[in-house]
Amino acid sequence: MNDLSKPRKLHKSSSFHFKSLGSPRMPRKSLLKPSLATAIVILALYLLFSFFFSNPPNLSSHTTSDVSKLAVKSGPPIQSPTKIFLYNLPRKFTYGVIESYLTARNSPTTDLKYPGNQHSAEWYLFSDLITPERVNSPVVRVFYPEDADLFYVPFFSSLSLVVNPPGKAPGAYSDERMQEELMEWLDEQVYWKRNFGWDHVFICQDPNALYKVIDRVKNGVLLVSDFGRLNRDQASLVKDVILPYSHRINPFKGEVGVDGRKSLLFFMGNRYRKEGGKVRDTLFQILEKEPDVIIKHGTQSRESRRMATQGMHSSKFCLHPAGDTPSACRLFDAIVSLCIPVIVSDYIELPFEDVIDYTKISIFVDTASAVQPGYLASMLRTIRTERILEYQKELKEVKRYFEYEDKNGTVNEIWRQVTSKLPLIRLMINRDKRLVQRELPNLDCSCLCSSQNSSRSIL
Repeated sequence: MNDLSKPRKLHKSSSFHFKSLGSPRMPRKSLLKPSLATAIVILALYLLFSFFFSNPPNLSSHTTSDVSKLAVKSGPPIQSPTKIFLYNLPRKFTYGVIESYLTARNSPTTDLKYPGNQHSAEWYLFSDLITPERVNSPVVRVFYPEDADLFYVPFFSSLSLVVNPPGKAPGAYSDERMQEELMEWLDEQVYWKRNFGWDHVFICQDPNALYKVIDRVKNGVLLVSDFGRLNRDQASLVKDVILPYSHRINPFKGEVGVDGRKSLLFFMGNRYRKEGGKVRDTLFQILEKEPDVIIKHGTQSRESRRMATQGMHSSKFCLHPAGDTPSACRLFDAIVSLCIPVIVSDYIELPFEDVIDYTKISIFVDTASAVQPGYLASMLRTIRTERILEYQKELKEVKRYFEYEDKNGTVNEIWRQVTSKLPLIRLMINRDKRLVQRELPNLDCSCLCSSQNSSRSIL
């Protein structure tokens, strides 16, 4: 034991007593001071030597900006991008679908451009993954399947569904046959069979896309617009990702304000829909007589889009009633128009709700209240201009989340959502390794099922 570690024994005469305060003694010259100084120097040199030679600092990896970032905000460590493998599907499942669509309409196929429609997400995601230089993306494409965390199946399922024009006799193309052939191809893939499909991602944005094989792909991450036509054992918020429709009108480029928005409420769309969309006809009957409300029947056409653009850009509020399913593209048309959405759809699911509070950009009205004569228009007229401006400012802040062509917009946000499912995917893969399949008398569902809840009015 050295001098620094031994307890010092105090002499009785030097112990601290009140009575000794009156008798000062002459100070002694301590022999410990040189030894203590030497020990401190040796210890400092030892620590310095250990630091530089056992853990040499990497000066190149720590810049001033890095330090400032750490000083400003301490958060979770930055995670590396999720590795995703893009299946090289036979051409008929991607570009071949576009070619068949154009051929069925007697359009030239020299320029295989994806036809603009509300289900264009499947093109944007595919196009993003095949882009050579991708920056700031939550996912990175890998070219060897053994390196992948996830596997993306790029079948254009929504476009395949509408290849044959409505009202015309079916041609040589069959969407049902394409779905079956897709499954035949997947069943031959080692990585599809390896983990029961849990680590595979499918896009089926149209409510009827992949309807014939949905039970065979339901383990995967499904990219959908809502759960309107999916059973609760097929899809849920826990496992899957809600996508926004591609907006069909030009975004509003101006600033917030009400001067150019003379109409109170605007809606243009199909008046007659099935299932939950039957509320539309009732709303038409109630609102078409209101003096400052524009509500029109319209179908998809270039002229209808022009009129819808003009109407949304010149109205304070835009009505979003349920269609055949709870969601519709007009909601996202309204958002990019800075026209405050008035949502009358009790079972709607919305994209990116972990980062977007829709009560700050929308008004929710339950169906029972909305169909009361005079209620909707009267309620909207009571909203002050200051509150309208607040809604518009919030809409402008979140608008990029609904812009598929924005480099930091919808596509990156979808990939971020997909990445967030990875811990659950790994859990299910490991869990399946030990479980034996069993028949249940009742559905065993621990997911967040949209059919168990409905929206309430929120202003």
